[in-house]
Amino acid sequence: MAECIHGFEDGLCDICFPRRDPNEIRPAPARRVPGARVRHAGGRAAGTAALPTITLAEQRIFHVTHEQNLPAILADGALRSGVTPVVDVSSEATRELRATIEVRDDLTVADYVPFYLSPDASRWDELRRGAEGLHWSDAARATKPLDYVILVSTAGELGPDVVVTDRDAADLSTRFGIGTDGGAPLIRRLRSEDPEFFEPEILAPTSVPFEAITLIGVPNDRVRDRVKRLLADAGGHAPKVSVFPPWFQPGE
Repeated sequence: MAECIHGFEDGLCDICFPRRDPNEIRPAPARRVPGARVRHAGGRAAGTAALPTITLAEQRIFHVTHEQNLPAILADGALRSGVTPVVDVSSEATRELRATIEVRDDLTVADYVPFYLSPDASRWDELRRGAEGLHWSDAARATKPLDYVILVSTAGELGPDVVVTDRDAADLSTRFGIGTDGGAPLIRRLRSEDPEFFEPEILAPTSVPFEAITLIGVPNDRVRDRVKRLLADAGGHAPKVSVFPPWFQPGE
């Protein structure tokens, strides 16, 4: 069997070893940002090709945060939207934009906790390459990839109101898949167009309990030891802490 390039044991990575769901999830129309353009990725009409099926609940998701933000997450027992972290890597312009794009029921992108669908997501790669561009803050540009940790869970832990996007959630042309029914067909389409899930996000409304985190990926042994001490001092839920150096290296 081929090795997983993302650090998981053989057969446990949804990207290197895609799962197949025998029962295709029936799609439901996704609600989108009012007035936004809809991108028909790849120009393929829905239903014209045999798209790979996937169980959205089992899809692994990744939340990148600076190591210095972890103590506050542990103290609160959750990842919460709207909280200003100790090290805020998003620029003011990015935060303002995410607060203006409506997803559903008067909730904006800023009201959700963001996750990537890949440990090599494009935005994370920008950050670990030096955080150039308007998306990132000066604080982000002062950091190094080894300063971060990655909190791993599955989409099913986010509840039925999970939102799937086909690209950066703050892009005006982004398409949103709302809930399990709306998100599943979008994930299936993305599997054929962006098989490594570099572009999309998974959004969780309001907060995600820390108990939903099953793994913390870290860049080296020193960070692993520090994170383990933090977890021990905090008590309660203690996910596995593993060293995955490729997650913290810029893509080729």
